Amino acid sequence: MSREAFLARQVTPRVYWVGGIDWTLTDFHGYKTDRGSTYNAFLVMAEKVTLIDTVKAPLRDEMMARIASVIDPREIKYIVSNHAEMDHSGSLMEVIEAVKPERVFASANGVKALKAHFHHGYEIQAVGNGETVSLGDRTLQFFETRMIHWPDSMVTFLKEEGVLFSQDAFGMHLATTELFSDENPAEIVRWEAAKYYANIVLPYSGIVGKTLKALMEMKLGIKMIAPDHGPIWRTEEEIVKILGWYQEWVEQKPRRKAVVVFDTMWRSTEKMASAVAEGLKEGGVRVKVLPMFGAHRSDVITEMLDAGAFVVGSCTMNNRIFPTMADVLTYVSGLKPANKVGACFGSFGWSHNAMKELEGYLQGMGVELVAETVKVNYVPTKEDLVRCVELGKKVAAEVAKRTSESE
Repeated sequence: MSREAFLARQVTPRVYWVGGIDWTLTDFHGYKTDRGSTYNAFLVMAEKVTLIDTVKAPLRDEMMARIASVIDPREIKYIVSNHAEMDHSGSLMEVIEAVKPERVFASANGVKALKAHFHHGYEIQAVGNGETVSLGDRTLQFFETRMIHWPDSMVTFLKEEGVLFSQDAFGMHLATTELFSDENPAEIVRWEAAKYYANIVLPYSGIVGKTLKALMEMKLGIKMIAPDHGPIWRTEEEIVKILGWYQEWVEQKPRRKAVVVFDTMWRSTEKMASAVAEGLKEGGVRVKVLPMFGAHRSDVITEMLDAGAFVVGSCTMNNRIFPTMADVLTYVSGLKPANKVGACFGSFGWSHNAMKELEGYLQGMGVELVAETVKVNYVPTKEDLVRCVELGKKVAAEVAKRTSESE
């Protein structure tokens, strides 16, 4: 495809989207991205033309072509790097070399991180929390958002346009030619926003809550939120929606929902999982069953975002839990889901150490075990399956105690 095929898209009278679309992305450091992604960069047409963020290295030419459809890239005077991670900064050094801007801005931690990433010789100016920079007829203000989701993270606010360039916050992995959130299917937007939060932002929920509160108390007059991945939130209704979702996800308020995750070799644990799900359903809890021979770890944590219970089962292999269960539990535990009750079940041949391992994972995650683990030697009997149903009922009863009827 020729460079001329890539055009900038106008976002406001003074802001253009000049990012790249990655239709082929299927994995983002362990997070399955079924719908690809966008890498958003924005051109602010002020007296001092400013580029907000760049794109990952393979999409550099696409971004530069979009910029060139508006201006000669050498007219860019300032560049802002909100986040040093390679999907945002991968092309930054090449862009600096090409356009030779007067100034490049990043947070103090961003300056250090960019140096550690690229070992470059360019001067990058650190900006502090709340600091402003004049673009002549427009003003940028910077706010540190440390650990959302790196220490260097910050957001940039274009005061006169009311645009918050929010970096990774409020984003999602979704490749789309529809630039705005309200132009995309609502159910896809909700799922991908939740998936992004669960897989990227969740461990920092406490910080996110405080940062959201601080930004709202400033009464900046935000009219648009432009993240670095996925569509832009351009209306008051859409902004209220995504802020409400974030508040919900920050709180991790449990609902009457249970996620059952398992794997199996000879279908014994599968039969047990089905019985557990029946017990949960009988107890009035909505159930999502995810067999790890088909499900992906990133979908597990997404389903857990609003769940009140996490129930896990495994067959035994080499005196340990099945490898896929070790994978998903290692991944999920690192994301620090909160406010869950749970239980364990599984089958074994001559050693049931796997069940202790399952319990250890859940306890390490802060999941409160509310039912005795059901262990089955080889193939479950009818009586064993009844025990699994009862396990599900016990977990459901505990979830019911901690949630309201409406949930």
